[in-house]
Amino acid sequence: MKASYFKYVLEFKRPSGTSRGVLLDKETFILEISENGKKGTGECAIFRGLSFDDRPNYEEKLQWLCENINQNQDILKEELKDFPSIWFGYEQAIQNLKFGDNFYFPSEFTEGKSAITINGLIWMGDVGYMEEQILDKLEKGFHCIKLKIGVDWKSEHSILQELRTKFSKDQLELRVDANGGFSKDEAVIVLQQLADLHIHSIEQPVKAGNWTDMAELCAQTLTPIALDEELIGITDLEEKKKLLETIKPQYIILKPALVGGFAGADEWISLAEGLNIGWWITSALESNIGLNAIAQYTFTKKSPMPQGLGTGALFVNNFESSLDLRNELLWFKI
Repeated sequence: MKASYFKYVLEFKRPSGTSRGVLLDKETFILEISENGKKGTGECAIFRGLSFDDRPNYEEKLQWLCENINQNQDILKEELKDFPSIWFGYEQAIQNLKFGDNFYFPSEFTEGKSAITINGLIWMGDVGYMEEQILDKLEKGFHCIKLKIGVDWKSEHSILQELRTKFSKDQLELRVDANGGFSKDEAVIVLQQLADLHIHSIEQPVKAGNWTDMAELCAQTLTPIALDEELIGITDLEEKKKLLETIKPQYIILKPALVGGFAGADEWISLAEGLNIGWWITSALESNIGLNAIAQYTFTKKSPMPQGLGTGALFVNNFESSLDLRNELLWFKI
């Protein structure tokens, strides 16, 4: 086998607001592995400022992988354990090399027989922009909407209150993502306010790393808590188990590019199910290459919940998409 990579910068159609600031572009790396005239493509979807492997020697490690592509897979996995997005790209490229075309995990999804229900994502911004996005999602037939919160809670709370007066919890599932935007004391108040509005769940109410605070919140909350950033950087199986047993969250959210690829996600899912913790899968601003692979993988996991998958529509210079969004259903293009 031979391998090479190239850097690619995705440009947002519109600046996208999160509690960590406004995003204008998204850097990523495309890995290509070839063998016997066939080629497999994967995306090493680093997320600057969030990824565990956002470090100066990232491209050196990617080059190391290309130079050692024929090493035993266990050796590669050990070498790349602190570079989850590179391992994620490697997994994709190997799967694509195996199945060809734009296939990674062949199933009824890639045959066009079944689809994946996804939530509609509402980006942070002023009230007018957020309401504009919400209206668009509702008109397109979404029954599950996720809002980014944690910047201006008073305004965000008002939007949620208005939504709930118009749509009951049976008509519209509302999820919120705080990205660690609250202190523990603030979170206690917010969790109660969310419970009054029958909010499905809140992702990462306080910053990752505060296991004791998070455990106390999870134990007393009426609004289910989902761990997201909390999972990033934990690569040891026993440490993963310790985290879940200590915090006892209601849900965990899995971004394959950030948690060790598909193998890492599989470990988290197995542990969570053993502890009766719910889960769903979310993309992390990958290009259409990584998003296609995540969608195919997600379908094989058979989760009945709406998943947090993107559609690739955020960028002006994305690669050609293998996915097609119809209302709230994500289909594979045949």
